[in-house]
Amino acid sequence: MGVFDQFDVRGRSAIVTGAASGIGLAYAEVLAEAGAKVTLTDIDGDAAEREAERLRGLGQDARAARLDVVDREQTRAVFDGHAGAHGGLDIAFANAGVDPGEGFWNPAGYRNENGQIDTMDPARWDRTIAINLTGVYNTVREAARLMKAGGRGGSIVATSSNAAIVNEAIVGVPYMPAKAGVAHFIRHVALELAEYRIRANAIAPGPFVTNIGGGWLRDPVVRQAWDGQVPLGRIAETEQIKPLALYLASDASSYVTGAQIVIDGGMALGKFG
Repeated sequence: MGVFDQFDVRGRSAIVTGAASGIGLAYAEVLAEAGAKVTLTDIDGDAAEREAERLRGLGQDARAARLDVVDREQTRAVFDGHAGAHGGLDIAFANAGVDPGEGFWNPAGYRNENGQIDTMDPARWDRTIAINLTGVYNTVREAARLMKAGGRGGSIVATSSNAAIVNEAIVGVPYMPAKAGVAHFIRHVALELAEYRIRANAIAPGPFVTNIGGGWLRDPVVRQAWDGQVPLGRIAETEQIKPLALYLASDASSYVTGAQIVIDGGMALGKFG
């Protein structure tokens, strides 16, 4: 098999959570464009269906389902529906996540009154951990169940963050432990599932322009603050994550499992200048 042939995912069955916009949509787009049969899931089911319809209009195999990844019964039902429609599951992206709200520091240079560890509403912690960590567990659990039953292996990819490695003062405190938990969870899952030829890896993005947090990275003040922290000097667009997603989904990464690949313009290397 040639090098480029190893990226071929034509005919494979894939599901992506949090796929109605942003990084999740980029995952779904590249998989569909590469010939996979993709189900886009999102808590905003209407938005997921609009995107699936758009992909179908491009001649791609895409369907949609509403999914709240915190709801275990619903997660199982959506995954079973996908597997039933496509004869099993080969690729799963556990991507759904939420912004945790403001951190203790504001990009304008002052402390946020409601972002301190002792002033933050604990409900923010509960919601972030439930969606960003437990939601990944729920997703991976169902993916592993179906892939083991199918007997043909598979690829599981979770969206972590460079916040799993470094702390960000302008990001709400629950985000860092949630994403660090995802990274360590994926390493454990990779060890457990290797026997079944199921690979598990994580993508750790830095700052990408998405709708998370109401699209706050589109705010010129916020964007300037982030641009200044990135060694490559710019926030990324979601198109830039697509090649990495295809690599991890495909046989091109057949000897890669338990990895967390950082894609952040060098931001995790630390400040400079």
